[in-house]
Amino acid sequence: MMNLPLNELIEIAGCRYMLVTAVSQRARQLQSDPDRLDGRKPVSVAVDELYTGKLHLEYPKEFYQD
Repeated sequence: MMNLPLNELIEIAGCRYMLVTAVSQRARQLQSDPDRLDGRKPVSVAVDELYTGKLHLEYPKEFYQD
């Protein structure tokens, strides 16, 4: 896993809660398909996917405040 700056990851996700939720959900999905892990940990792969733009987040309506 690359040492990615936490501030950049939070900026991509929108907030810490969304970052943790998205990465944990994606890591659980990756556990069921070990071929995609290439010997890496699921959380590392999920973080890399988020950072490189391969993981797209859907935000709930409550996230957007008018």
